[in-house]
Amino acid sequence: MENTIEFKEQLLLEKKSLEEQLAAIARPSAENPTEWEAIQKDTDQEADPNDRADHLDEYQENRAVVNVLNARYREIITALDKIEAGTYGTCEVCNAPIEHERLEAESTAITCMAHME
Repeated sequence: MENTIEFKEQLLLEKKSLEEQLAAIARPSAENPTEWEAIQKDTDQEADPNDRADHLDEYQENRAVVNVLNARYREIITALDKIEAGTYGTCEVCNAPIEHERLEAESTAITCMAHME
């Protein structure tokens, strides 16, 4: 694919942005370096039950956000791995090149337009 460098730069910028967003509410998983896990504040020392409940609500909201960001992060890692392997821009269903317009719209696309889900 001729514009792989352009897509790689775009993917790296998005990866960095995601890592910054994730770092505000999560930490990298010790078990899997491509996963993040929400940070839970230690509420055992909280005297006020309302404060504990607020921290728990915040943690649950952060987990939901982290799940969404993690999914996109994995897509970007996969696309970057494909660039390195020389398989970026190839449909996983029919092995045809993925249309440039599709990759411009979704740089992590894994199928051509004919095989979009």
